[in-house]
Amino acid sequence: MKRMVVGITGATGSVYGLRLLELLREAGGWETHLVLSPAALLNIREELPDGKARLEALADVVHNVRNVGASIASGSFVCEGMVIAPCSMRTLGAVAHALSDNLITRAADVMLKERRRLVMITRETPLNLAHLRNMTACTEMGAVIFPPVPAFYSRPTSLAEVVDHSCMRVLDLFRLHAKSEKRWQGLSKEAANLVPALAQEEGN
Repeated sequence: MKRMVVGITGATGSVYGLRLLELLREAGGWETHLVLSPAALLNIREELPDGKARLEALADVVHNVRNVGASIASGSFVCEGMVIAPCSMRTLGAVAHALSDNLITRAADVMLKERRRLVMITRETPLNLAHLRNMTACTEMGAVIFPPVPAFYSRPTSLAEVVDHSCMRVLDLFRLHAKSEKRWQGLSKEAANLVPALAQEEGN
């Protein structure tokens, strides 16, 4: 049984955390540990009907964000890694500076010090210089900064498809590869036929 820690913070996009838990449950063989920040609980009430109950029902273990003595706060807790979905700029900054001031940021710090995968689904726009520097700091420590950017080549027809594509890409980072028709298959035949002409234009 593989283990995954899922942290949800107060940035908009709690549906990403929900969908990741659903996909991990569907995949089987994964034990999920969920932590919700106080701001996440406020946001979930706005974004997801019955969201708290649905999230907690999907997780195998639910931890209190204030319990910094929980199992996931130790490097001896064996897991594949952690996803913060979504990751607020406040949490990003705390991780960048190793503050470990709650269970989400402590668990993230553990992932970095143990050289385990940490994926941060950052939600903010536009970005100021502090945000960018914190992203750089986390990247230099080994985290993956993953803004949930839509892939329009898949021609999504619903918000659910947009969310699914990002979640699929996140799980790819943990070597959990879902089959999907929405993966890039290469240029369409029509577009491929344009390549020689475009190359000739560039040559001129």
